[in-house]
Amino acid sequence: MKIGVVTFPGSLDDVDAQRAVRLGGNEAVALWHGEHDLKGVDAVVLPGGFSYGDYLRCGAISRFSPVMAEVVEAAQRGMPVLGICNGFQILCESHLLPGALIRNDHRKFVCRDQRLRVERTDTPWTSAYSAGQEITVVLKNGEGGYVADEATLDRLEGEGQVVARYVEHNPNGSLRDIAGVSNERGNVVGLMPHPEHSVESLTGSGTDGLGFFTSLVEAVLA
Repeated sequence: MKIGVVTFPGSLDDVDAQRAVRLGGNEAVALWHGEHDLKGVDAVVLPGGFSYGDYLRCGAISRFSPVMAEVVEAAQRGMPVLGICNGFQILCESHLLPGALIRNDHRKFVCRDQRLRVERTDTPWTSAYSAGQEITVVLKNGEGGYVADEATLDRLEGEGQVVARYVEHNPNGSLRDIAGVSNERGNVVGLMPHPEHSVESLTGSGTDGLGFFTSLVEAVLA
């Protein structure tokens, strides 16, 4: 599959995401924030970083970039979209996902190997995992605390939209230990940890993150 990886001014992990896409058996296509062109891709990844310098609010300016108009429209038609860290923030700012990401409760940047439990496995990005499977992936953020009102949190829990949850340690104060959520349809997923940094055994925390990039291929071949 052709998976587009968007580069915004301030993106840090776009090249890493492209590599993870290729290791997952897909074709990586570079997309530029200033263009109204998704180049015929089958899915989109919004990578981590500090898009537009995180001015105003994380993801707040990126939400209005030309490429995001195309991403929003494609996502509403059902195209799979994965937002990682800053990409998760952009998806929330674009109202493709509910809730918001705020400064870590301890007010410090955190960088660690983080244990997660995969809660939802019927999305295009998580079908390679089994429900309840625990994995370890890299986490690095300063504004990674997921928040929403109680009604929204209850709805996410009740409708199975919590994709991943922190286990053993909550690194940023996210409500209900939420590390990632999806929209109702399941094609849009936001994840605060960085699976693209956990795709090779030689470096990082291992290969537990690779499933986020092989799931699309496995779904097509199934």
